[in-house]
Amino acid sequence: MLNRIYSSREKGALPQLPLVAGDAVRLVLECTEALGERVQGLGRTELLQLLRRTLCEGVRAVQTAEQTVSFEQAAQESIAARRDRRPTTCRDLRHYVRRMLRVEGVGNRPLRAMGTGECRRLLQAAFGNSSHSYRKGRAILHSIFHFGQQQEWCEGNPVDRIAAPSVREQSITPLNMAEVEQLQHTAAQPEHRDMQLSLHLMLYCGLRPNEVRRLQPEDIRWEEHEVLVRSQVSKTGGGRVVPLRRYARLRQVQPVIPANWQRRWQALRRAAGLKHWQADALRHTFASYHAAHYRNLAVLQLEMGHRDSSLLRTRYMVPVSRQTAARFWGAERC
Repeated sequence: MLNRIYSSREKGALPQLPLVAGDAVRLVLECTEALGERVQGLGRTELLQLLRRTLCEGVRAVQTAEQTVSFEQAAQESIAARRDRRPTTCRDLRHYVRRMLRVEGVGNRPLRAMGTGECRRLLQAAFGNSSHSYRKGRAILHSIFHFGQQQEWCEGNPVDRIAAPSVREQSITPLNMAEVEQLQHTAAQPEHRDMQLSLHLMLYCGLRPNEVRRLQPEDIRWEEHEVLVRSQVSKTGGGRVVPLRRYARLRQVQPVIPANWQRRWQALRRAAGLKHWQADALRHTFASYHAAHYRNLAVLQLEMGHRDSSLLRTRYMVPVSRQTAARFWGAERC
């Protein structure tokens, strides 16, 4: 009967449905009950218009809810969308996604159907043994859902409600003057001489090892006495210009980046007798001696490439005497 009613209006437009008129009446009653006070006092025409609008909105909602992809497809397309990132970044993305996909049943899950609880269990199963991995895995999972939102594969980002583990900062002691001088003395030896400029850029400009390794010869502006750290070189993606201090000690003919830079940097540390090396030791050394000598956190913040001074206060700065700092900088002032 229901099909006969609709086919009389638009013959051939509606497929045969396993419904009867009573089903339609029941659905109309359920809809009006759900609308509640909204239908009170409406005439027949107004009520039909409201029901028709409700039906259309419901159809769109159902279609939107079904517009999604599997978690695996979303993750892989998210990685592909960032293929222009640095090779190390792309490698990390692939590695962390592989670990997530090893969790049973995750790959085939519709992205839109995944909630906060499921995402929390996923992170715990994939990265629960390491707070560092959990924190990074959470960031990558968040980025996958953010990409899914852009593609309209999901409505919200369930990872927003998952707290990241607190960061427990390690205390990194700056090198003392004896260690600094030992490194410089070793770098002056013929077998390590091509690392002198790299050592200087880390010690007196605060550059990270990977930033030094990526520098191009034109980034060293000898005439302006400064180093340009381009956004493609910087770890954080933001460019900065750092003064090239004590530049008179440098030999401009040295290559900026010798071949096998990482291996040569490790060899220099070993030759200097510094076998137990903390990551970012030279960057912490630069920050501590800079703060003690120049006493200008705003300038130090800019040279380090930080958004604010909070990280300097909580992690990088270790008290150093002004006398020792003056010795480090050669009693030089900005």
